[in-house]
Amino acid sequence: MNRDLNKLQPYPFQKLAKLFGEVTTNPAFKPICLHIGEPKHATPQFIKEALIAGLDGLANYPTTNGSDALRTSIADWLASRYGIPAPDITTQILPVNGSREALFAFAQAVIDRSKNDPVVVCPNPFYQIYEGAALLAGATPYFLNTLPEDAYALNFGQLPESVWQRTQLLYVCSPGNPNGRVIPLAEWKILFELSDRYGFVIASDECYSEIYFGTGKPLGALQAAQQLGRGDYRNLVVFSSLSKRSNVPGMRSGFVAGDAEILGQFALFRTYHGCAMSPAIQNATISAWHDENHVAENRLLYSEKFAKVITLLAPVLPVTKPDAGFYLWIKTPIADTVFAQQLYRDYNVSVLPGSFLAREAQGVNPGANFIRLALVASLDETLEAARRIAEFTQKLN
Repeated sequence: MNRDLNKLQPYPFQKLAKLFGEVTTNPAFKPICLHIGEPKHATPQFIKEALIAGLDGLANYPTTNGSDALRTSIADWLASRYGIPAPDITTQILPVNGSREALFAFAQAVIDRSKNDPVVVCPNPFYQIYEGAALLAGATPYFLNTLPEDAYALNFGQLPESVWQRTQLLYVCSPGNPNGRVIPLAEWKILFELSDRYGFVIASDECYSEIYFGTGKPLGALQAAQQLGRGDYRNLVVFSSLSKRSNVPGMRSGFVAGDAEILGQFALFRTYHGCAMSPAIQNATISAWHDENHVAENRLLYSEKFAKVITLLAPVLPVTKPDAGFYLWIKTPIADTVFAQQLYRDYNVSVLPGSFLAREAQGVNPGANFIRLALVASLDETLEAARRIAEFTQKLN
């Protein structure tokens, strides 16, 4: 077996199951889950119909690059959403089976194991796929702590020159998981300059980009590159998905876009990887990227939940609305694991301890004493959970 498998840590939800396995829940309360970022809003009917209409495609092997119609729908959406020239559908766009598998596979294609001790840089807290991808690609993950005192900015000065010199890949997530922060243009400028100086590739995870509040559309990496005169998207690849935008997590549909040279090599890797998108899924995906009405309705549902949940929690917890995304990242009055375990025991509400989403780096675990709430359940369930959390916290205080 691959010895690097031994370097993988348990997934956050495995840790949570172990933590919760130590207690018995209060039978007076129905369970409510806010610990996992799985969209629960209804899948739009027109997407289901497009999926059914594409079933005849099951008689054919799909191609790695997908159909021209699929890549055109993605390119058109990118142009409309970000106000940029439509990427070249033959060289700058590649469909993937959800952003998760692509984020993992990308490191396997990018990392050059022949170079001494390659490094992958990740934000901290982070989506654990970044770390696993780095380890199984033969690289060492290094972490940039995103801290409330820095407004969760990426503080590039945390890592020494010797680490940057070995860095081959850097993952960023904007809007961020778990803090919901959107990376501003000034920070992108610094990041692009670092990429030019050290030659590393930037993988920008943007799966939460369409869940925002009001008219403030989050800045995207391709958009930032265009504004900074980097229209070739050198050393930049963006990862996006329909899962959160269109409430289709089970469809496993997303795309990567950016540097044509890198995507050419990634497409070669994926040809051998054997992960082409089903023709039926392609048909449903085209329909989804062509429609914005359902996305606007989805945002309204989240906006209502955020407003009402924050009203309920603000008297007892330091809670603020994020820039975007569907998480609340909240500092706890006691240890995050104790808070989560006792809340689950007494009120049957599951939330994720922040320390499970982070690693100790520079002497601290930046997720410690935080919890992540995923506001993905129905409005009624979410508000009931918030009321229970407020009551639990009030008793602690």
